[in-house]
Amino acid sequence: KHLWIPYNMAETVIEIHKLSKLYRLGQVGSGTLRNDLHRWWQMARGKEDPFLKLGQENIRDQKGSEFVWALKDISFEVCKGEVLGIIGKNGAGKSTLLKILSRVTSPTTGYFKAKGRIASLLEVGTGFHPELSGRDNIFLNGAILGMTKNEIKRKFDAIVDFAGVERYIDTPVKRYSSGMYVRLAFAVAAYLESEILIVDEVLAVGDMEFQKKCIGKMSEVSESEGRTVLFVSHNMGTLISLCKHGIIMQNGTVVYNGSMQDAISNYSAMQATTGEDSPYLDCSKYTNPEISLNFLQIKGQDNKQSNNFLSDSAVLVELNYQLSSTVNNLRIIIALKTIEGFNIFETADVLAAGRGVRQQGCFSSILKIPAHFLNVGKYIIEVTVDKPGEKELFGSILLGFNITELMECQIGITMSRPMGVIHPKLDWQIIQNQ
Repeated sequence: KHLWIPYNMAETVIEIHKLSKLYRLGQVGSGTLRNDLHRWWQMARGKEDPFLKLGQENIRDQKGSEFVWALKDISFEVCKGEVLGIIGKNGAGKSTLLKILSRVTSPTTGYFKAKGRIASLLEVGTGFHPELSGRDNIFLNGAILGMTKNEIKRKFDAIVDFAGVERYIDTPVKRYSSGMYVRLAFAVAAYLESEILIVDEVLAVGDMEFQKKCIGKMSEVSESEGRTVLFVSHNMGTLISLCKHGIIMQNGTVVYNGSMQDAISNYSAMQATTGEDSPYLDCSKYTNPEISLNFLQIKGQDNKQSNNFLSDSAVLVELNYQLSSTVNNLRIIIALKTIEGFNIFETADVLAAGRGVRQQGCFSSILKIPAHFLNVGKYIIEVTVDKPGEKELFGSILLGFNITELMECQIGITMSRPMGVIHPKLDWQIIQNQ
C-alpha cells in the first residue's frame, strides 16, 4: 500500500494518491475465524478484501452504516523543505492521515510514496517503551530510524539539553509527566536524522516556552536543513507564522489545498456565518437542566439585527438564555477574532454581574463593541458559557459580522484601509510653534 524510496534531492518528497481508510464501527473482524483466515489469505495474495463494504462519509453526528470512511480519495504532494499546515475539526481525518504516513496503520485503498526516513510525534508516548529510561528510549528510536550508536551519541547531548530532562534521563519514562514525555519525544524526533518530520497537535500539552522552542526548531530544520514538516494544530497564529502551505480537512476529505493564509481564512469562514448570512443564530439545541440558550444575535444601537456595520457604528452582541432555577457562578464569555482566527480580545459578563446568584428567569447578556474601534474586515464572535472553576457548559458558539468601510472624515474624504486590526478614534493636535 505504500512505497519507501531512498532520500534524494527530488523536489517532491511525499506523494499521496487517492488515499482512503475504511473503519468498521463496533465489532472488529469479519465475524468468524474462517472468514478472517479467508480475508488474510486473499489480501496476502495481493487481492482485494473480500469482505470490504461501501461505507458512509465521515460525519460524526450522522447515524447509519457501521462502515465509515475516515479518509476518502485524498491526493496531494509535499515538496522538500516545506512546512505543511493541516487544519480541520476534531474527527476530520487529520490524525488518521498522519498515522498512515507514519505507517502506524495501512490505507484501505490508494497509496503514498515517501522519499526519506519519517520521524513522527503523534500523541504522548508515541514510540517510547514505558519501562525503559529516557536514555534507552533515545537510542531505541535512533536505531529504529537506522542510525548507528555513534551517530546517536553525537546527537544525545543536544536532545537532552533541548528537552530539559537531564535530571531524569535515567528514570523510566512511565514516571514522566505528559509534558516531560512530549519534551523528550519532540527532541528525539527533531534531532535524529530523518528527512520528514510529522507532528500532531500533541505540542499543546507543553508549556508556552517549550512550544516556542518547538516552533523555532521546526522552522530551523525546514529552512536550514531542508527537512519536510507536516504539522497539525488548532493554533492559527502558530500555523500562519510557520507554514506557507496549508490544507483543510473535512469529513475525511481535503476541501482546500493552497496558501496557509487562505486556508485559515477559508476555515474560519466555514466555522461562522459572515457577510450576507443571518446575524441571528437559533441556540435552542444548547440546553441542560440548569440553563437553556435561546438565541445569539448581532445588532446595531438601533436594535436592528445586522452583520454589516460602518466603523463609526457600535456593535451589540446579545446572548438570550433561560434559567430554570437559581444558578450560582454562571459566566458568559465572548471572544472577538479576525476571520483568520487571531484573538483580538476576550471578555465576560462577570464584569457587570460578578460571580453572584442569578435567579430563575429569562436573561440577556449584551456586549457593546464601541464605535471607532475595528478596522475594515470580517470578524467572528465566539461565545462560551461556563462555571468558572467547575465546568464548561456550552462552547464555541460562532457568529460573524463585517465592518464594511471606515467613517468619512469631516472634510469629506473617505479614508483607505490602514494597517492593523483595530482603528480607534484617537486625539490629534496640530500646534504651530512660535
